[in-house]
Amino acid sequence: MKKIIRNFTMALAALFMVSVTAMADDDKPIEFSQLPQAAQTTVKKEFPSHQIAFTTQEGILSKTYEVHFSNGDKIEFDSKGNWDNVSMKSGPVPATFIPAAIDKFVKAKYPNTFIKKIDKDRRDTEIELSNGLDLKFNKNYKLIEIDD
Repeated sequence: MKKIIRNFTMALAALFMVSVTAMADDDKPIEFSQLPQAAQTTVKKEFPSHQIAFTTQEGILSKTYEVHFSNGDKIEFDSKGNWDNVSMKSGPVPATFIPAAIDKFVKAKYPNTFIKKIDKDRRDTEIELSNGLDLKFNKNYKLIEIDD
């Protein structure tokens, strides 16, 4: 009997995890005012002339947010409203998002390019250059990977 109850409990837990994971993949449209305050401030400060096309929220337990602009640019935020990804179609990533060490490296090694995407997390920062190169830097902003 214990074995049946244990198997039933494990099956319920697995079903719950699958359903939460499936629901977490859905982007839900939200109003700009529903973003965390830090995200709203970043968008207003760094993209004052950009027209917002739509804003989404993803996840249930750990929420993430995206702001899509009408020109194709996009910025993503974590649950606290801290940016973690900026992707530009209209030109370079604004300088305020680029760590000084990465900016200096790109200007020295790839002077005729600009950064069109930056993606950061706790361990590393990845950028995409206008020439198609992807560069990955460690948390100390030392180059650790190049992908063309």
